[in-house]
Amino acid sequence: MRRAALCALVCAVPVAAFALPAFDEVRQDFRPSDTVILSREGEVLQRLRTDNTVRRGQWVQLADVSPALRQALVLSEDKRFFEHSGVDWRAASAAAWGNLWNQRTRGASTITMQLAGLLDGDWRQGPGGRTVVQKLGQTVAAQVLDRRWRKDQILEAYLNLVPFRSELVGIDALSRTLFDKAAHGLDDREAAVAAALVRAPNARPTLVAQRACGVLRDMQQGGGRVDCDALDLFTTAALQRRAFDASEGVAPHFARHLLRQRYNKAAGDVVPERVQSTLRAPLQRFAVQTLQQHLRELRGSNVEDGAVLVLDNTTGTVLAWVGSSGQLSQASEVDGVLALRQPGSTLKPFLYGQAIAERRLTAASLVDDSSAHIATAGGLYIPQNYDRQFKGWVSVRTALAASLNVPAVRTLVMVTPDAFHRQLGAVGLPLRESGDYFGYSLALGSPEVPLLHLTNAFRTLANGGRLSPVALAAPAPGRVPVFTPGLDPRAAFIVGSILSDGNARARTFGTDSVLATRFWTAVKTGTSKDMRDNWAVGWSERYTVGVWVGNASGAAMHDVSGTSGAAPIWAAVMGFLHAREPSRAPKAPAGLVHAAVRFGPAQPQQPATNPQPLEAARDEWFVPGTQQALFAMDSGAVSAQGISAGGKKGLKNPASGEGEASSGAIARITAPASGTVIALDPDIPPTRQRLQFTATGRQLLWRMDGKPLGRGPEVAWLPWPGRHVVQITDTAGQVLDEIRIEVRGAGAIGPGVAPAH
Repeated sequence: MRRAALCALVCAVPVAAFALPAFDEVRQDFRPSDTVILSREGEVLQRLRTDNTVRRGQWVQLADVSPALRQALVLSEDKRFFEHSGVDWRAASAAAWGNLWNQRTRGASTITMQLAGLLDGDWRQGPGGRTVVQKLGQTVAAQVLDRRWRKDQILEAYLNLVPFRSELVGIDALSRTLFDKAAHGLDDREAAVAAALVRAPNARPTLVAQRACGVLRDMQQGGGRVDCDALDLFTTAALQRRAFDASEGVAPHFARHLLRQRYNKAAGDVVPERVQSTLRAPLQRFAVQTLQQHLRELRGSNVEDGAVLVLDNTTGTVLAWVGSSGQLSQASEVDGVLALRQPGSTLKPFLYGQAIAERRLTAASLVDDSSAHIATAGGLYIPQNYDRQFKGWVSVRTALAASLNVPAVRTLVMVTPDAFHRQLGAVGLPLRESGDYFGYSLALGSPEVPLLHLTNAFRTLANGGRLSPVALAAPAPGRVPVFTPGLDPRAAFIVGSILSDGNARARTFGTDSVLATRFWTAVKTGTSKDMRDNWAVGWSERYTVGVWVGNASGAAMHDVSGTSGAAPIWAAVMGFLHAREPSRAPKAPAGLVHAAVRFGPAQPQQPATNPQPLEAARDEWFVPGTQQALFAMDSGAVSAQGISAGGKKGLKNPASGEGEASSGAIARITAPASGTVIALDPDIPPTRQRLQFTATGRQLLWRMDGKPLGRGPEVAWLPWPGRHVVQITDTAGQVLDEIRIEVRGAGAIGPGVAPAH
């Protein structure tokens, strides 16, 4: 039975040997450990390692392997490679004779036999050596290979499949890792080391150097002296080098995101050797260079990170994706396009767009840019402008273009945080917390959003309020992206008109800022709390560009403004996109009204004065039914809490001409705000603590809890714990305005009234 089984096994060996694949099949099945990301033009943008089990480079044709390496390999492994038919019977007989007499001889395994073992694991040597059957099968397979394949094909496949050292497989991975060059550039010394590693891949550097020295002597054939000591030092240094980076190129973050989105390794998806992307190679390189150059200029301002994203307006495809400043960053692996950061004022366009769509405001409506104290459940919210100054009554066009904070907060009071929260979700900015969680700070960009979603939200404005997902693959010919409504197209157009108006943004940015391009663009900048994030996001006729600069660590920047941080990068990328391509202003959607408007004076008309209008007359866009010719201040002033000077809640329709602004003549308490909570400081003597009340109007009388407090526009009060009602009245005793405050703490000497100022 044993003899029968052995006979059957030996007979089966030739059958398995004849099942070896053809050269073209081996070449086709070869998979590098890296995936190459190509641009839409077919240019290599990024090489990214995707197989962590081995390290393979690209398949190298034999013509691209240095002659020195080919010579060294043949001399080291198979001197009669070009003479025998797959098996060197002369070497085999010498090896058998040496084994018989216990003499050390050179192995008889040829390159062809080793290749057979690499192609079929059945012939591969195990921990205890090869069995008789394995040796027989390898011998038969080598002869089959030699008959079916050409010698150059055998040598080429062997060089690409042979393991060299540790995880390195194939000559491309070896030459790039140990010698930092392509296989065609290996010299005699490097080729000798590579050939020595085939025999003993994981041997000590000294042993590898000894074998390499022998190979080098054979290569020179006595034509020169070999310095083995120098070769030992060279070999030791080479075996410690790891020059073949896991990732190389200009789009590492995009490459990782693309492969994560397209291929699921857990589901068994095989990542191909080459992946076509939507990126434009020249644009990607320009964006990387521009970001790094500008951040070098800002190095003294404590800025080291940034990100750039460019989207095609029509298809949503990504044209450029720069996730980091690279070597300038201490956190270069963090993808700034996907990182959550506070967007600052870049959310304001969507807030004003919602208010316009809901007919709460028009682009010409007047809003008050003055100190506001808004009572919330957590205390007073006191928004400030970027420059710590107030502009007074301004139009919505000016408020948005000049990025004024207080008018935005007043607008959010009208819209409500929850409604604005829903609007942000509609344009592709879903937030993890509710609108009430953020409160009125939502108007100034307190939540965290990634640059990817923010830029696509601005692309929604570019597409007339229509939202579609970002695309990482080019759409099929004739296929149109699926759009969903995100914002009223008429409101989106008006917002774009405002953000493209250089005159409207002049109050903050001047008339000749970096935001003023020579072609049509609409752009919004933003800066988050404590100068941690700076943004510039905007669009042209065909493209939407988003830029973020800051620090991945969250550290604050120093003296970086809306026009010195991200804006210069945005302008440079836009200029590159439109160097030879025009950008025209969009056409107004059907139904919009374009009408002339003028604005009333800044102060009430008085004899012997010639008051100037708040803003110059102009033509303005209106949602139908909200247009009017004159916007002026009247007595229906609205406070930050949505309560008029007369104490009536609600906002009047801006289209009616009421409630737009106030002349300032109506008496009202300006500070503190109603609902203020005052805490007495126990470390300060009670008699030294005073609360200042201020009001607008003439001939005012103050009352505290129904008792006289003082007269005039200002009074000081010695605080007393408890809840209090503060009123101002005219000389006839009629209440003009009132607030309610609370004083907490103990130690006051008793109620008292300070003399009027």
